[in-house]
Formats: sequence, structure tokens, C-alpha cells
Amino acid sequence: MDTALPTPPSSASALRTEPSPAERSSRALAVGSAALLLALCLCWELAITGSWAWALKALPLLPALPGLWRYRMYTYRWVSLLVWVYTTEGLVHATSSTGAQQWLGGVEVALSLLLFTAVTLHIRQRLAAAKAANPATAAA
Repeated sequence: MDTALPTPPSSASALRTEPSPAERSSRALAVGSAALLLALCLCWELAITGSWAWALKALPLLPALPGLWRYRMYTYRWVSLLVWVYTTEGLVHATSSTGAQQWLGGVEVALSLLLFTAVTLHIRQRLAAAKAANPATAAA
């Protein structure tokens, strides 16, 4: 008697092995802007304020880089939420500080908006590709 369980149908993500050129581009933009935002936060706090405590604000971006590089959809999703913390901080400095901190706040806003755009674009591309690969789930 055969007691083997039937194998479940493979998911659309399991069928795709190679990312599209558009997905590679959005990943490169996401990884690059996250790395630049991480470097900006570290340099800003260490060079201007000289405080290691404030430099810890860059710590959440560190585990994001490997996940973004490896196309981890979960990482793309949580980075799209985390990035608004950096946007808010940059807006506060851009509107209330003076001198270099005001300029750096503007750069932080620009980098965080670029990161959000890249991450959101990547998520949309991946969901569209999964939908195209498995039209049966699109009806559900």
C-alpha cells in the first residue's frame, strides 16, 4: 500500500529562478540607497555630533542590506515601513536646524524617498511577476 502524501503544487516563486532586468535594477537602487543612507547616518552623527549613541540610529539599516541583496521579499516589505523614520528625522532637521545639519537633513530625506521608491517598485514588480506566473491565484 502506497502511503506517500501527494506533493503540493509548487508556488510561482519556486518556479522563477532568475530575476528580471527590472528587478535587478530596482534591487541595485534599493541596496545603493540603503547603503548611502546608512553611511550618511553614521558619518553625520560621528563627524558632527561625535556621539556613538546617536550613531546607533543607523543600526536597523545594517540587517536590511543582506536581505535586500538576496531578494528577500520580507526585507523589502519591512524596509518600506522603516524608511519613514529616517524621512521624518530628515524633515525635522531640514526645517528646524541650521547650517550643515539642515543640508544633511535634506540629503537624508532625498535618500530615504529614493529607498522607498526603489523598494516599493521592487515589491510591485515581484507581485506582478508572481501573478503572471500563476494566473490561478490572480482570480482568488
